[in-house]
Amino acid sequence: MGRLIDALHALQHERGFLSQDSLRELAANLNEPLYRLQELVSFYPHFRTTPPRRVTLSVCRDVACRMQTDDSQRQALRALGDRDDVELQHVSCLGRCDGAPAAAIGDCPVPAADLSLLDQLIDNPPAVDSLTHDAHAWRCDPYATTAERYGTLRQLIEGGFDGTAVVQTLKDSGLRGMGGAGFPTGVKWGFGAEQAGDDKYVVCNADESEPGTFKDRVALAELSHLVVEGMVLAGLVVGAREGIVFIRHEYMPEKAALDDAIAAARSLGVLGPDVLGSGMAFDIRVSVSPGGYILGEETALLECLEDKRGEPRNKPPYPGEYGLFGKPTLINNVETFAFVPLIVSEGADAWKARGKDDCSGLKLIALSGDVERPGVYEVPMGTTIAELIQLGGGVTDGKSIYAIAPGGASSNFIAGDQTHLPLSFEALAEAGTMLGSGAVLVVAEGRDIVDLSANLVAFFRNESCGKCVPCRVGSEKAVAMLDRAVAGRGKKSQLALIPQLRDTMEQTSICGLGQVALNPFTSALRCFPDDVESRFTED
Repeated sequence: MGRLIDALHALQHERGFLSQDSLRELAANLNEPLYRLQELVSFYPHFRTTPPRRVTLSVCRDVACRMQTDDSQRQALRALGDRDDVELQHVSCLGRCDGAPAAAIGDCPVPAADLSLLDQLIDNPPAVDSLTHDAHAWRCDPYATTAERYGTLRQLIEGGFDGTAVVQTLKDSGLRGMGGAGFPTGVKWGFGAEQAGDDKYVVCNADESEPGTFKDRVALAELSHLVVEGMVLAGLVVGAREGIVFIRHEYMPEKAALDDAIAAARSLGVLGPDVLGSGMAFDIRVSVSPGGYILGEETALLECLEDKRGEPRNKPPYPGEYGLFGKPTLINNVETFAFVPLIVSEGADAWKARGKDDCSGLKLIALSGDVERPGVYEVPMGTTIAELIQLGGGVTDGKSIYAIAPGGASSNFIAGDQTHLPLSFEALAEAGTMLGSGAVLVVAEGRDIVDLSANLVAFFRNESCGKCVPCRVGSEKAVAMLDRAVAGRGKKSQLALIPQLRDTMEQTSICGLGQVALNPFTSALRCFPDDVESRFTED
């Protein structure tokens, strides 16, 4: 499983790039036709076919980092890129919007804001395992005050494991998928348990790649043991023997923490052929993504795990009945799995009581943009946007809030006077936006909403897999029109076309990327018509 992509990762790590000669050699060693390797190398952005320079400096170009980068910093970065030994790459979101502007030297995240430090790090590249971060006090961790972990799993097994009871607890708790779609977790697990056959899979989607979204990265770093326990519980419930964590290649420091957690769980008997003496087998492996936001779409992720190009499948059938290699596959994201042990341990009512007002449970929110302390905040579901921003120290320099994207890059902007809205699936949907990926981007007065929304649309254009015409062509046309507007040469006739183009892409694109690609701009047009229309003046 994944042997071609894993082999390409290993070869590139060994030699620095994938030459045609090395690909021919690998194809012969694997007894695979050369075109199978070439189709993967040509699709996935992490693979390169030219020799790198001594240092590869990747700098994020997306919205949160764009907001925190001024002209002097851009000039300084260009100067670094002029060095003979430095290869400067402007890349899509690195998942470190809390440290915007974000950058990486090789696989190691580095601070781009401190240019003098960045210059030093280029001369002495850091090791991936040298990354440190501030630890959180997690309310969702039932083992926060004890060194003994996996107590929930142990208790369930000692009492005679009852998967049906676990499913019912999850249903009663109201837990929904925290990756964006919000599908009821208990329903998904129950459906997986009902599927026939001995070969099933559990997949943890740790490929969050949407601008402003980085909560799963922090959860992986600090709550890996809960992710492991949640996946084991899922495996025992649905009858799967194998779990896979699919993690983006930019998260190598977090992968190290996850690898440690998996090794510790295996040493405790939590993973292996006889999970804690239950007679049931379950183990976990980690698969590193070769790059691309599209792999966050569950069926594109499965295609990648099958050594194919990461292009979304038509649905139905859904992964729950026809997933990895055609077998039933349960897919949840990092946060969802991490919440399961506490819910099963304390019960549905206790979990629901952790929410605010009529909302259930806790929520991890990534806060970025124009706030004093961007970061990941664990809050009761139903916490208002205003309360969240106060946790983050308020708006930078005490400015007024102009706009908010409450659910990541794909969510509709709302006006700055909507901070009373609670962070919940229902309330944000009623307001015409969504909780989405759990990422709140704050935009202060004085920002150029046309520039920021155009940047977000360009992200989706850049990350389109190109499989379907509406997304591939429509996003390109939209970016061309918006680039004119950002430059002050927007055409009124084109402005009238963009909402129509958005509707066409929403109705005809295969997957969610194309369906939401123009949302940032069309929602900005709806919320701030005067500001947007003023940029489209030509006939």
